[in-house]
Amino acid sequence: MGDHQSCPLYEERFEHDACGIGFLADLSGRPTHRILDDGLRCLERLAHRGAFDADGKSGDGAGILCGIPFSLFNRELERAGLRAYRDGEIAVGMMFLPRAPEANARARELVNAELRRRELPVLMWRTVVHEPNVLGQRALQTLPDIQQVIIERPSHFRTELEFDQHLYLVRRCIENAARAEGLEGFYIASFSCRTIVYKALVSATQLRRFYLDLNDPDFKVSHVLFHQRYSTNTLPTWERAQPFRFIAHNGEINTIEGNQNWMRAREPELDSLVWGSEI
Repeated sequence: MGDHQSCPLYEERFEHDACGIGFLADLSGRPTHRILDDGLRCLERLAHRGAFDADGKSGDGAGILCGIPFSLFNRELERAGLRAYRDGEIAVGMMFLPRAPEANARARELVNAELRRRELPVLMWRTVVHEPNVLGQRALQTLPDIQQVIIERPSHFRTELEFDQHLYLVRRCIENAARAEGLEGFYIASFSCRTIVYKALVSATQLRRFYLDLNDPDFKVSHVLFHQRYSTNTLPTWERAQPFRFIAHNGEINTIEGNQNWMRAREPELDSLVWGSEI
């Protein structure tokens, strides 16, 4: 190995356009609004990692994945005349629903029907307060109806992990039912008792101006993963804004169709101790 001056670890010629991602956490695990605020300020420093549509306002997409702010949701439940819950006793589904009235009603029916079938009590539906004037024309034209469904954790799920594993199955069943009906404009951004995703077809600096929840002092979390998207080989959409339900990634996946075909070829061999026959 040569000395660090002749063989540096970083060279400008290897720099490429790419998404901006980051992670921030309180090492003690204590939820505070400051962690969210600092995470959003970090995200806003990554605005140069995104791009804008020709309208000058519609971004490639930006968002955060964080712990569920139970203080915020318990406040909303109490306002609705319901009791407060301990951490992990409720789950939140972040839903992008079609705006057309008939499609919107059908999407809600599919969600409610699957939750009833799985005996998961729905505590309330909550409209996520947002500011459409922040959006550019392209983003505004495709703006979904953004809703949250809050679910009570049944007592037979002993741990948050067991509940989350079941919620994953429920989400996939809902998505498959929507796909089978050809229901367009329906997307579940997150569905968990541990984490939640706030993302939109905006730039990094627009996210907290769009979602008013992010400015609420009761939005307290212990960790936040943030992402500013830079689109390359796929067009920006509300669904493709990151983070996704578990991760943020830097770069595009160029072999999506190939990956899907390989998974279909292996479906007869799939097995799971968690989901059993429902795999």
